[in-house]
Amino acid sequence: MKAREGALEYRMLDGTIPDDDVKRMIAESYDLVTDSPTKRIYEAVKRIPSGHVATYGQVAEMAGDKKMARAVGNALHKNPDPAHIPCFRVVNAKGELAAAFAFGGEDAQAKLLEAEGVKVIDGKVDLKKFGI
Repeated sequence: MKAREGALEYRMLDGTIPDDDVKRMIAESYDLVTDSPTKRIYEAVKRIPSGHVATYGQVAEMAGDKKMARAVGNALHKNPDPAHIPCFRVVNAKGELAAAFAFGGEDAQAKLLEAEGVKVIDGKVDLKKFGI
């Protein structure tokens, strides 16, 4: 059973949502309200200005631990709110887009970046020009 109120969707726990999904949602909710590496990563990504990109390493450093670049990729792949956490602004250290971009693939990431004025050439962004 679903009820809608504004843009939020509420679901009742009436057995229609698989237990694994409920556990995942609880863990993600906890990450969003506690001081966790995942939350710090999401907050760092929100600080990347429109029209710019940051590397996974830069986001890790902004989130407080430059050694957790891999964790940045994992967190962004599970991004619970892509409309407000612009993970498409994150690229690898060479400026390359994510071939496995979680929200539509490399083409979708390129389109989102180009809509902000970031030039993507052959799946790559010029970090000197568009990096933070």
